[in-house]
Amino acid sequence: MAFRAATRTLSRQLSVALAAGVQSAPVSTAAAVQRAASAPEVPAIAAAALAAVAAATFASSEASCHHDEHDDLAAIKKDLAAIKSHLGIDDNVEKLERIQAVKQSNPNNLAMKHFNMGYYNSLSASGKKALLQIVNSGAMNADSGMGCYAMNPTDYDVYLPFFEPVIKEYHRIYGPVHHVTNWDLSTPAIAAKLPPGGKLDLTKLGLGETSMRVRVGRNLAAFPLPGAMSKADRVGMENAMVEAFKKLIADPNYGGSYYSLTPGSPYEITPEFYKTLVKKHIMFKDMADDSYLADAGIASDWPHGRGVYVSADKGFIVWCGEEDHLRIMCMKKGTVLNDVFDRLKDACVVVEKNASKFAHSPKFGYVTSCPTNLGTGMRASLHIKCPNLCRDGTDAKPKAICKPLGLSVRGLGGEHTPIGADGTIDISPSARLMIQEAEIICALYEGIERVLKAEASA
Repeated sequence: MAFRAATRTLSRQLSVALAAGVQSAPVSTAAAVQRAASAPEVPAIAAAALAAVAAATFASSEASCHHDEHDDLAAIKKDLAAIKSHLGIDDNVEKLERIQAVKQSNPNNLAMKHFNMGYYNSLSASGKKALLQIVNSGAMNADSGMGCYAMNPTDYDVYLPFFEPVIKEYHRIYGPVHHVTNWDLSTPAIAAKLPPGGKLDLTKLGLGETSMRVRVGRNLAAFPLPGAMSKADRVGMENAMVEAFKKLIADPNYGGSYYSLTPGSPYEITPEFYKTLVKKHIMFKDMADDSYLADAGIASDWPHGRGVYVSADKGFIVWCGEEDHLRIMCMKKGTVLNDVFDRLKDACVVVEKNASKFAHSPKFGYVTSCPTNLGTGMRASLHIKCPNLCRDGTDAKPKAICKPLGLSVRGLGGEHTPIGADGTIDISPSARLMIQEAEIICALYEGIERVLKAEASA
């Protein structure tokens, strides 16, 4: 009975679609109903087509005792979608209206700002669906700065007319985009900016032992990006990485353990131990609490497919299943910045060799879910004390000094968190795209030198 009722509903929708006629702009089924009420007589060919489809629909219904009803209904829905697409009927009108509203109310939401109806209308039905999924987080969270996440490794190339203006505005690129990967500090143009021998010795800047951290975001080319992954994809990706982590654990240079949040995993940890890892900043927080990631689909199926690898010395960590498939991090309290940079470089090679190929775009470099991390996917940071600059209890003065230098200032717990009580702040280069890895670490060293000079004279 339910199946027959569904087929009658679908047949009615087909009638509405044909009666509405071909539209120059997307309309909803509800709008088509209104137009159909006053529309001229349906052309003979359209009526005949409707009769044929309706007859096939009800024939399928009568024969449902001999067939799988779900398969029949799925086929009918597919046919209806094709007819709606051909006639220009768009079931996404409410979402499109929301995008237009956010475009007006929040002009700094880059995805909404650059969402173009002309480009949207040029796409196939599947392309329209994919683009709306890409921008869903920005549509649902009007205060988003970026407002979009790629769903597949090829999205930046497939949907280039949408992504390119968004990416260029965010990364402040005014010419052609072509990212170059280079970790070599001995490159002449970079070496010329470094101390003799290329050693980034923080003691030369007046610092003692300092908390240093460098990380990159990476995704496996063989899987959809986190926003489009099913539960099976997430667990499959984690299982693939477990095999790679086993090799790291067996390597004396790394050792360590893997901890999984996936229910039933051989590596599953207790909720109590998970909280301990989060408190120590070893593991990431529950993403389901983040509306931006939730609306992007990235937080779906929590906690399946999530985990963390930790080396024996706890200086090398790999998050599995967060905003990107992998967040590869090296951290150390020391005085030579090269130590964490060189270890991360080697670790990326080892992880890719033991796992599978990282997603990469010839134009945009390493592919990440969020366009803000495209290119190097790298963030290199130091914690330094600036009690004079932070005398007012805020990081306003350090930010004013750092911004012209291309540096970002954060609190000790990350973005939008407070600075340390002793004036300790987190400083990192803000550029990711159209900058080489070696240039990032060089920019950090130069920036720290200038901030410390400002601190001394404050």
